[in-house]
Amino acid sequence: MRAAIFEGVGKPLVVEDIPQPQPRQGEVLIKVAACGVCHSDLHVIKGELPYPTPTVLGHEVSGVVTEVAPDVTNVKAGDRVVSTFILPCGRCDPCNRGRDDLCVNFFAVARAKGVLYDGTTRLHRADGSDLAMYSMSGLADYCVAPATAVFPIPPEVPLHEACILGCAVPTAYSAVRHQGDVRPGATVAVVGAGGVGSNIIQVARAFGASEVIAVDIREDKLAAARRLGATQGVNGAESDPAAQIRALTGGRGVDVAFEALGRPDTVLTAFDAVREGGKVVVVGLAPTSVAANIEITRLVRRSVSLLGSFGARMRSDLPPLIDLVARGGVDVEHLVTQRFDLEEAGEAYAALSRGEITGRAMVVVDPDAK
Repeated sequence: MRAAIFEGVGKPLVVEDIPQPQPRQGEVLIKVAACGVCHSDLHVIKGELPYPTPTVLGHEVSGVVTEVAPDVTNVKAGDRVVSTFILPCGRCDPCNRGRDDLCVNFFAVARAKGVLYDGTTRLHRADGSDLAMYSMSGLADYCVAPATAVFPIPPEVPLHEACILGCAVPTAYSAVRHQGDVRPGATVAVVGAGGVGSNIIQVARAFGASEVIAVDIREDKLAAARRLGATQGVNGAESDPAAQIRALTGGRGVDVAFEALGRPDTVLTAFDAVREGGKVVVVGLAPTSVAANIEITRLVRRSVSLLGSFGARMRSDLPPLIDLVARGGVDVEHLVTQRFDLEEAGEAYAALSRGEITGRAMVVVDPDAK
């Protein structure tokens, strides 16, 4: 099969022919239809998040099941599915408490070592040498994922665009539902209207937010945010964005501010934009050791909650999220704004790095998949 291989920082993604992987106990083999283009992969490509190499990137995937291990019962061959970037082990204490987003073994084994939970990779070069896996390694014709990370999707959900249900959309859904606890009538700001931020806008509106203020420095992204449900747009390049948000809310600030870029300045924008007793939910990942200088006195005196939100509680969040998409509450088709072939995967991440992607891009691995 074809796979886009990342050799290391400063080296291009190269598509090679490698042996097709095979599922083991508790695993599923998926013929990949599409794979989302995410900043997490870009952090690895840039060396901002250390990761074993050589590796096959890509961690939000949609496709069709071709084979399952004998002990797998939640999906079967022929099912249209999405696979999530968090691969819940299903055995650790957080998983047993329903906190897949804190899965100990995902971070200690899958994400730290580039292998699955038996300690080995499913990917190898033609010469037999190992290739690390980045979650399920979706930038390939086939991928293997634990059944705990694979979810069937109904016919109403478009297969290719469904790939973003593997990372961008559930990340937004969990941030809004759990950490943000957005209720009907809430006022919300979303700092960064890119792939994840666009989803937060849609999900916040679906949860009943009365006002959603999108913040970005590009007018095309703000225009796209309005089409997805943002009630106001703030251009952060024109003047202090937090001051603009407070002005739009009568000086009060918003109930919940989401930060979707992972930058110190935008975290501070979100922090300065919330009302007394409000919540700041940081979703964007940053390079290792990057910190934001939060004013402690304001945090304490104004009783502001500062919360991190990573991924989603996949096994409990994906079924209602998929249902929400099927009912039209979240539009995944219009969130995907650019499409690349597998051979163009390197250019997809280069475009993302240059800030040229509005919404979400995806790599179409199998254009004929249905």
